[in-house]
Amino acid sequence: MKNLVKTVSFISALAFATSSYATTLKLAHAAPESDLQQDMSLFFKKEVEARTHGDIKVNIFPSGQLGNDKQMIDGTRSGIIDISMVGINNYSGLLPKSAALSLPFIFPDRQTAYKVLDGTVGQGVFKDMEQYGLKGLGYPENGFRNMTNSRNPIREPKDVEGLRMRVNNAKSLNDMFNLLKANPQQIPVAELYTALETGVVDAQDHPIGVTLSFKFYEVQKYLSMTQHAYSALALTMNLKKFNKLSADEQKIITDVANEAVQRQRKMSIESEDKMIAELESHGMKVNKDVDTAAFQAAVKPVWDTFIQENGDQIIKDIQAASK
Repeated sequence: MKNLVKTVSFISALAFATSSYATTLKLAHAAPESDLQQDMSLFFKKEVEARTHGDIKVNIFPSGQLGNDKQMIDGTRSGIIDISMVGINNYSGLLPKSAALSLPFIFPDRQTAYKVLDGTVGQGVFKDMEQYGLKGLGYPENGFRNMTNSRNPIREPKDVEGLRMRVNNAKSLNDMFNLLKANPQQIPVAELYTALETGVVDAQDHPIGVTLSFKFYEVQKYLSMTQHAYSALALTMNLKKFNKLSADEQKIITDVANEAVQRQRKMSIESEDKMIAELESHGMKVNKDVDTAAFQAAVKPVWDTFIQENGDQIIKDIQAASK
């Protein structure tokens, strides 16, 4: 009996010791749990924990629980957060040239965006992030940004005039809506529903999945498929934390991140028509008859401004990689 007690005690102690040495990673993003970002995070958690046999645990913090986009980037750099998923536009302060990835109409379609982001241009941006303590793991997507508003369908540039448009912190989008004679206002996405509901702003632009998961259909009547900018996310990890992992663990993290990104992109494409139908079922009026050429011509000065401030090399690189 004494031997049995000793054996049980030893096993318990071993289990405690093993669990106490497990690495725990905090993964943060701003989207609600109904969003594909959460689905991707759950896949990442499941696969990392399974492939490391529990030696690495992943705790997920959705809905901006660990701060807004800037706070999540700062937290990841400092190591308070281990992994974050944030729109690439939020890195333009650290890496001004990365703003090229958010220029209006820089990508004609998703496949071109994937090719550029997964190739030398996107990986070059990740390499540049390392000087700021970040390890790039991949570029999930939100999709193409589309405009919603409570006034009228948007078909041509003049339809945007006078709209109180919520924008993110991407300079190119702020410049774009100024050119279109809207009244752009920067508001954190966590505060946007209330701003739309109370009339602080009457329009916004986001990919379809965000419009659905944040329930903007409750406070917006029109969705216009302007697809004026591709909205990439950046999945990044604290570089010091990544470097502390074993070579096998690093490979698992990078492999799973790549698989998670590919899976999330595929789900985003496959679910788009269903999401549009769901928005329509909630009463949104959806129009696709947008004069894209007119919008492209109207916002061309945004590219000119970017080139004046940052040079044209990264745009040339994007265009070359797009072929």
